[in-house]
Amino acid sequence: MELKSHQRLSGADRKKLKRTVKERFPSASDPDIDSLLPPKVEITVAKFQNRVHVYGVEGGFPTFFDTDGRGTEIYPTVYALWKVPNLLPCFSLKGGEVSRYVIGGADLMFPGISIPPEGLPSFSAGQPWAVKVPGNPAPIAVGSTTMSSTEALKAGLRGKALKITHYYRDLLWQVFWESVEGHYVPNAGFLEDVVFEDPASSSCQASDSCDDDAANSSHNEEEGIDDKEVGDSVDTSDDQSVPKHFSVNQTDAVNDTAEQEITSSVADLKVTDNASAGESNVEDQHPLSTEDVDLLLDKCLLQALHTTVKDKDLPMPGSTLWSNHILPCRPSGITLDIKKSSHKKLSKWLLAKSSAGLITVKEDKYKKEAVVFSVSRTHPDYSSFKPEKRHVEKSVQTTEPSPCESRSNKMLEVAEIYKSSVHVNPIFAAVGADTGKLYSASDATAIVHKYVDDQNLVKPTNKSIVVLDAILCDALFKGAIKKGLTYPTEIHKKDLGSTFINRMQAHHIVTRGNESVVRKGGLKTIQIVTERRQGSKKVTKLSGMETFLMDAVALASELQKKFACSTSVAELPGKKGHEVLVQGGVIDDLAKHLIEHYGIPKRYIEVLDKTRK
Repeated sequence: MELKSHQRLSGADRKKLKRTVKERFPSASDPDIDSLLPPKVEITVAKFQNRVHVYGVEGGFPTFFDTDGRGTEIYPTVYALWKVPNLLPCFSLKGGEVSRYVIGGADLMFPGISIPPEGLPSFSAGQPWAVKVPGNPAPIAVGSTTMSSTEALKAGLRGKALKITHYYRDLLWQVFWESVEGHYVPNAGFLEDVVFEDPASSSCQASDSCDDDAANSSHNEEEGIDDKEVGDSVDTSDDQSVPKHFSVNQTDAVNDTAEQEITSSVADLKVTDNASAGESNVEDQHPLSTEDVDLLLDKCLLQALHTTVKDKDLPMPGSTLWSNHILPCRPSGITLDIKKSSHKKLSKWLLAKSSAGLITVKEDKYKKEAVVFSVSRTHPDYSSFKPEKRHVEKSVQTTEPSPCESRSNKMLEVAEIYKSSVHVNPIFAAVGADTGKLYSASDATAIVHKYVDDQNLVKPTNKSIVVLDAILCDALFKGAIKKGLTYPTEIHKKDLGSTFINRMQAHHIVTRGNESVVRKGGLKTIQIVTERRQGSKKVTKLSGMETFLMDAVALASELQKKFACSTSVAELPGKKGHEVLVQGGVIDDLAKHLIEHYGIPKRYIEVLDKTRK
């Protein structure tokens, strides 16, 4: 995303924007719009080279974006929907696992949607809709419907439902996440590559309707729709009608694959417990008692400790244990609600398990969250428990080893890490921390909080405020405050960690298979650009592949065979790596190849087609 200009809106343009938003989203009240576009605050517009306009409060997160810059295709960002969730009608996914495909860049297919008992809601083609995960009130994506509800029913609820234009962790999200202070995710259900239900949310906990809908819908899917029908029914005629401005364009072949994976993953979940459809329906009709929920929680915890929770992953926040490990172990169609247990809260339940000796849990008083530090593998409950063999695990074991191993060797892992700097060295020295080591964001934050505790800097009258002494004030603000301005004397605890990290040296670690490298600075994206050469001929240029441990010469040879065209490799000026030139306009196919065969997340790929007018 190449920025063309960034400016404040005039009074007339502000009024015009508010009128457009009101017309586009008639269900939004005036207070809703005022909360997103405050009357007495500067509103800015960022204009990009691909004609996209992004609107937001100056210095804050973007709230609306216009895909063509003409005011006809305005959508709210996920940030806006986190503030005003009811701004758009929402499709609910069949489960959190399906969100992997949506925030991976795939369009939303009908087999991945949970249809409520009253039937498919009414909508027209081209209407803006949002996407949610069951049990999580915060939307994860926005897009436009590809057909009307009438057409969808005629098609047997197969094919593409929503053309996604923006989603959590896409390029738009990343750009403003890094540039705006005080960034956040709405709740603990939002993880890096998947979104689950919010452990602290009660939006779907008043009744079992949300999960029941998903279970009934999945049952209907098994009874009436098979994978071949779903794949054959996808309409490919309008694939280029709505371009993805903040992510790499994908072909229908990718969407077909995603649809089949979604359908098959739902089917896998339904046979997890080897229960018949009749037994599942009985469970849905009779809500679990408090004792049943307690027993189910213990069973899911033990299953997770045996199968997915490894000692090397500890310590682990309680919310991560819940979302990534415990919830996936629940039986299909069963609602696992911590508030319906005798403990009522996740932290209380984990502390109870700690008191029993099964796990060691301490409460992080800064994040106000229980953290699991260890697992007692010799505890009687752990030793006597026999973990279930899940269907998903069997399918992985029976997969042919060579392609699977080949794929895993190419998969990419990226992590942001930090090193002490001259600004914060005194803080590290005061707490006895090693200034030569690399730290995760949470570890770095723990160091500055330890200094605050040791020096007793918490304000007595307000425990959420830290009073700055000379050392901490210099560490956080020396050189960052303009001359003539007064240094702050205190800081809120929620801002302390991010401010401290911003004063450290940023690094990143990239791992592919057995190869791993640590580099200084932030991670640079792969650049794919298509240009026109000699009249109508096109050439596609690829650079930045070395960042992700890819060899330019080997990649050029591979692309030559894949696209049946000539390729070449040139050194970039200033010894900044190499550039692979591919004859032809293969920008979309090349991006797809990097995602599927090298495991590069879409947020690390930036594309620019200079041949499009």
